[in-house]
Amino acid sequence: MKTLLIAGTAVALLAAATIAPAAAQAAKPVSQVVQWNRTLLVIVRTPGAQPATIHPTRSFAIMHAAIYDAVNAIDGTHEPYSVRLGASHFASQEAAAAAAAHEVLVNLYPNFQAALDAQFQQALAQLPNGGKAEGINIGQKVADVILAQRKNDGSNAPPIPYVFGVAPGDYQSTPPNFPKQPQFTHWSHVAPFALDSANQFRPGGPPALTTDRYSDAFDQVKLLGIAGSTTATADEALTGHFWNGAIQNYWNEIAQTTSLSHNLTTAENARLFALLNLSFADSVIAFYDAKYTYNFWRPVTAIRAAATDGNPDTQADPNWLPEVGNTAPDPSYPGAHAVISAAGAEVLISFFRQHHFEFSVTSEVMPGVERSFTSFRAAAEEATLSRIFAGQHFLFDLTSGQRLGDDVADFVVDNFLTSRDRDD
Repeated sequence: MKTLLIAGTAVALLAAATIAPAAAQAAKPVSQVVQWNRTLLVIVRTPGAQPATIHPTRSFAIMHAAIYDAVNAIDGTHEPYSVRLGASHFASQEAAAAAAAHEVLVNLYPNFQAALDAQFQQALAQLPNGGKAEGINIGQKVADVILAQRKNDGSNAPPIPYVFGVAPGDYQSTPPNFPKQPQFTHWSHVAPFALDSANQFRPGGPPALTTDRYSDAFDQVKLLGIAGSTTATADEALTGHFWNGAIQNYWNEIAQTTSLSHNLTTAENARLFALLNLSFADSVIAFYDAKYTYNFWRPVTAIRAAATDGNPDTQADPNWLPEVGNTAPDPSYPGAHAVISAAGAEVLISFFRQHHFEFSVTSEVMPGVERSFTSFRAAAEEATLSRIFAGQHFLFDLTSGQRLGDDVADFVVDNFLTSRDRDD
């Protein structure tokens, strides 16, 4: 019954994503690259659609890598990601993008096939006939190759059983949700999309519990991140809630907004979203490598158990709970929001070659609530610091995460999808 419910609601949800672009762009045709990014966001936001042990950034990376290689086979201006295929420049890039995306998604989310088929046919009906058949053929071929390449990438392996530590500083199950097992314990063993290895940019460890750096960060999150904090301002508390969702989804929507504002071509869109989502996928692999290397406790555990940490400057509060309620079920160091946000900002700044850009972001978890920014860095900084106001992370989790996200994104941008003339 669950599968039927998902499939039944998918048609309406994907149709809504197809016909309801942002109001400011309602009169403009939306690139198939952006449209299928929206579609995948609808899918991963549908309860029960995303397998619990497979991180959704993998799906975005596979889809956008396939779209990129299909479109680039026609455009021919940049190096391919993985599939080098000869194609006529007269083939339809939009048809290739739609076909690649459709082929990937029906394989990754078979319960959505009816809705995806309907969207694909609608997309094709809106495209000119010239070069459409060849574009479809290219998109499907490329998608099948990339799906085959990722078939045995380790993502389907069962999570590794986790044994919680008992020493001060060790990651432990967190109140009030107390999950039986932390999430994605196997994810550092998934083959990266671009990095040489999961630990290529592994950060050094968190500070010792007896240091001033630790006690300063401890006090900061204890005061600002507690539920109902009297120290945090109303805006800081709102910020903690606003960003308390799947952070990669926010950044894909920021990329959509920026793309539409700049009227990108199909080839430009294909490259932008591929760079972004390859960076996200590898960032997740990299931060899980670090999280399960250092196994550092979350603030809620640290604050409740401060009497055991050997630091006279930290004071325990046995009833402390974070502003947003539950804590994410994985170790604290480094912070995922910091990694993803730094990577997202780095890719967007590199691609658009601009620091100042005014845009608004809608919350993943607070429907209709928006916040506005004047630069990608400003949004990334707020998303990162929000984890302190949410009671989820120490400051050093975040500074380490920012460096990791920057390193991953820089590596992807410098070494993948580069101009054949190296003029980028």
